[in-house]
Amino acid sequence: MAHALRLAACGLYTTAPNPRVGCVIADGETVLGTGFHQRAGEPHAEVFALRDAGERARGATAYVTLEPCAHHGRTPPCADALVAAGVGRVVVAAEDPFDQVAGRGIERLRAAGISVETGLMRDAARELNIGFFSRIERGRPFVRVKLAMSLDGRTALANGDSKWITGEAARADVQHWRARSSAILSGSGTVLADNPRLTVRRASNSLSPGAAGGEGWGEGAALKAGAPLTPPSPPSELGGEGFKPLRVILDRHLRTPAGSHVLDGASPTLLLHAANATPAATRSAHVEYASVPEQGDALDLHAVLALLAARGCNEVHVEAGRTLCGALFAAGLVDELLLYIAPVLLGSEAAPLMNLPGLTDMASRWSLQLLDQRMLGPDIRLRLRPA
Repeated sequence: MAHALRLAACGLYTTAPNPRVGCVIADGETVLGTGFHQRAGEPHAEVFALRDAGERARGATAYVTLEPCAHHGRTPPCADALVAAGVGRVVVAAEDPFDQVAGRGIERLRAAGISVETGLMRDAARELNIGFFSRIERGRPFVRVKLAMSLDGRTALANGDSKWITGEAARADVQHWRARSSAILSGSGTVLADNPRLTVRRASNSLSPGAAGGEGWGEGAALKAGAPLTPPSPPSELGGEGFKPLRVILDRHLRTPAGSHVLDGASPTLLLHAANATPAATRSAHVEYASVPEQGDALDLHAVLALLAARGCNEVHVEAGRTLCGALFAAGLVDELLLYIAPVLLGSEAAPLMNLPGLTDMASRWSLQLLDQRMLGPDIRLRLRPA
């Protein structure tokens, strides 16, 4: 199963909106066939593994990181393929909550007389597809906020200058987190201040971030219980076909000016605005526009995430200013924080990390759990989740 998880991680950047799935066909400790889901619309992991194993699959055990599908989507049911191949046993890491599967794959296998076991390395399998499970079970994507700050907790000078707080290694690491996401979310304030591109750019092979290529599929006790695992390296060149997350700009009043990088068509772009917004410039032909409800003096963030979930977005990577990041955090919509800390000081007049409501007692403070800390050149990256 650990081998199957490694295989599944090979699809880290390419399977959305589908989950990342790996499969190993084995007879005892002899591996007969392997496969992983490579891209949505193409064969699933079980099909590749069965092709690899051939006739040797009959009577063997299939280790699959996610319950085999039991419905006709863009490909035939994998449960049927396993039955047709005559496998004798199937071990499933995690059950699939998708309503067209949701136990039906396991039922179909058992009805055919195949022994099925579930739960082996379930936590690691769910971690690998944390966005898929979030979208299906909670109705919203998994939200990961990226922020970079100085040692004194500042993100930009008072004049807005923020390039660059962190070094090259940290900036390259961010590209891998962008690449594994379905969407990159930002606000019009960031667009006006920084004119970001919000695309996935090439990352040097000499930098081995590991983060998006390894931690995302579970560096926990479950994995450490087995043989040493080395996650697959991310693709040598990010930014090619399959690595273009949707750019999502929250622009309540349609203030994004013509000529902004996010309107250039380099990546698919969705600009979300209030229903009564009047554009300040001619709408770009490269951009999709959609209105969402308002909540107070801002767009309704719950409605934004529900819309993205309906579009099949599993993981949303947020690169925005202190207002939007603070609003997401205050609303309880941040699932993970990537915090890059540079060994510099910017002074008390510089911009703070986030705009958050004031607290009157320590019992109300936001507590975070540290999942991982890593040196990236001179900088430190902390990966945290709300406790």
